[in-house]
Amino acid sequence: MSEPVPEVIYNRVALIGLGLIAGSMSLAMRRASVAGEITGYARSQATRDTAREIGLVDRVCDTATEAVQNADLVVLAVPVGVMGQVMAEIAPALKSGAVVTDVGSVKKSVLEAVMPHIPEGVHFIGTHPMAGTEHSGPRSGFAELFDNRWCLIVPPEGADEGEVRKLETFWAALGANTERMDPEHHDTVCAVVSHVPHLIAYTMVGVADDLRRVTDQEVIKFSAAGFRDFTRIAASDPTMWRDVFLTNKEAALEILGRFTEELFALQRAIRTGDGDTLHDYFTRTRAIRRGIIEAGQDTDAPDFGRVKKGG
Repeated sequence: MSEPVPEVIYNRVALIGLGLIAGSMSLAMRRASVAGEITGYARSQATRDTAREIGLVDRVCDTATEAVQNADLVVLAVPVGVMGQVMAEIAPALKSGAVVTDVGSVKKSVLEAVMPHIPEGVHFIGTHPMAGTEHSGPRSGFAELFDNRWCLIVPPEGADEGEVRKLETFWAALGANTERMDPEHHDTVCAVVSHVPHLIAYTMVGVADDLRRVTDQEVIKFSAAGFRDFTRIAASDPTMWRDVFLTNKEAALEILGRFTEELFALQRAIRTGDGDTLHDYFTRTRAIRRGIIEAGQDTDAPDFGRVKKGG
């Protein structure tokens, strides 16, 4: 029995921003044959040149307005702090019936920034693919990035149900699982599972840098898996993460407050020699790790599946 021929979901897709996520989307769209033509634009001339050189999209444009002309789907893959500005720029060039989406990791502030600029007859539906690496730029993308990862769909109030379902089908074709969320809940969930863990990683790497009794060479030479993973997370795009915390301030501060309370409780247990509290706490947190592995969101391979030298 032959495989079903994939159907084009959007005739023309415009990617505004050509970094890891947009590049991976382009490659995944080609793999799934769900886009007729893919156009792209990046603010940096160097990025546009690289995208042309490697054939990242079908057509690299020199302006955002050129890229979105006659596009059926427009993807805002830019830092969340400039979403509103970019939306205002491209709005006059959008065709009626077009769908605009974003791939930012904050939603409430993005909706507030973008929605005032959405023209009559154009649909906006927020999305957030929960996938990424510490790498950025047009060469960093790969088609498998979204496979078996979650893409959160965050429609504004009154969004067209047919267009929401179509966008869900699109993300499923790119390999992702989808789930709908409202903007406030999305921002709280992401503060817990992504934003605050990133902040903690940045902080821990900063502590190592400041701790003069441990030399830089010792930090690098003797890094165990825990610190090594902190450095991987802390190598992420600084512009993106600056904007995440400035635009998801309320949820991030709430979760940081809870984290601080838990940290004080653990400090007290260590200071007083309360082994039972420590053991119970570590047992509960271990169960969350098992749940992540059982859900297929990571591997239980030794050393997190890292490739060994000579292996």
